[in-house]
Amino acid sequence: MLLIFGSTLSETLINVVTLICGYCNVNAPQNVLKRRNRLTLFFVPLFALSTKYVNQCTNCGAQTSLSADQAQHSLAWSQTHR
Repeated sequence: MLLIFGSTLSETLINVVTLICGYCNVNAPQNVLKRRNRLTLFFVPLFALSTKYVNQCTNCGAQTSLSADQAQHSLAWSQTHR
């Protein structure tokens, strides 16, 4: 019997917020990304092994880790400041 299993990393864009980057000090759009590492069996994703949120600068590519609350707050903030 042959079992094919592994893991898959997927990224989802949650929000884009324009802020000053802490690394390059440029006022540039920042992508808020949700990254999930999922266990797969026969190339079908079963469940998430880990979920992480990151803030990625579009100018320099620097990434900063975020908590789930910070990612949700950025979404709420962008909806009120349109």
